[in-house]
Amino acid sequence: MKFLAALLAASFLFAPPSARVARSGQAQRGEIIEQVLVKVNGDIITKTDLERRQIAALRDRAKGRLDAETLKNDTELQKALVEVTGEILVNTIDELLMVQLGKEKGYSLRDEQFKAWLADLRKSNQLEDEAKFQAALKQEGYSIDDLRKNVERSFLVQRVQQDEIGAKLTITEEEARQYYLSHKDEFAEVATVTLREIFIETPTSTQKGQAGVNVGADDEALKKAEAVRARLSKGEDFATLVAEVSDSGSKANGGLIGPFPMSDLSDSLRQMVQTMKPGDITQPLKTPRGYQILKLDTLKPASIQPFESVRDMVADRVSESRQEAEIKKFLARVRSQALIEWKNADLKKLYDQALAHAGTQSN
Repeated sequence: MKFLAALLAASFLFAPPSARVARSGQAQRGEIIEQVLVKVNGDIITKTDLERRQIAALRDRAKGRLDAETLKNDTELQKALVEVTGEILVNTIDELLMVQLGKEKGYSLRDEQFKAWLADLRKSNQLEDEAKFQAALKQEGYSIDDLRKNVERSFLVQRVQQDEIGAKLTITEEEARQYYLSHKDEFAEVATVTLREIFIETPTSTQKGQAGVNVGADDEALKKAEAVRARLSKGEDFATLVAEVSDSGSKANGGLIGPFPMSDLSDSLRQMVQTMKPGDITQPLKTPRGYQILKLDTLKPASIQPFESVRDMVADRVSESRQEAEIKKFLARVRSQALIEWKNADLKKLYDQALAHAGTQSN
């Protein structure tokens, strides 16, 4: 994604007109000058800060509906930047406000905490080798100090959230039961089916100019499948015939396929299975590659799980819902008390739009 960073640097959407600060506070000695985008209670968010977060957001999009080739197009890149920048600004300012609160409370990340976190990171990413670790940092454009600052920000945010809303997340038995009764569909187990199959493959032609399934070969496969079905109707063991004649990879498991949701079946097959009883065997069914004989192993109907078996899941759902609501109220209050000074009207507009979209109001 190096090209993305370069492109962002070359065609940044919002160039602030004047506000700048030296990284080291010593601009007279030729240090790099940073453009200040916004001040939050005196702390600054710079162009570099925003660009780094934009790159991360666009990377995420590149894994989904946007790809690298699309982002090489200036128009598409500008559009993508507009779409992500408002939310990035909201999240960045909210994070900074919580970091400020954490520092006011005297919280800090201890050396041993960072070392333990870093050791886990390196182990989980197979980066115990120092050279590999340093190379990975360099590839992402991070120094170890950058990494520590990021970890400390996350640590402070978590501590502040825990202080502000942790006590409000205790769920009573009655609250859990009421949520369960109002959202039973969330705790439904879908209907599932487990089948066994014998698959007879239709050979495809390999002769030049005759690619595809040969009619004669298809007839032979059907006759073979019908002969297998006749043997089953006379009482031969299904698993024995799977091992003897099936051409499917499920042969290694006795022809077992599933369990899987009934909704995964085609309409016609689902209707057929619903009329069957465990142990029933279908006639040969035509597939694009041959013929399939199915045996119904188990059919589990849809059901609502009892409260006792999903109590912890219910508590988690209630807690998550309450946590989201409490965090929104907390952040709205903190924003209302903050002094936010914008150096660029376009960025403020995107910020306000993102807040409105999230169901909150800008202050």
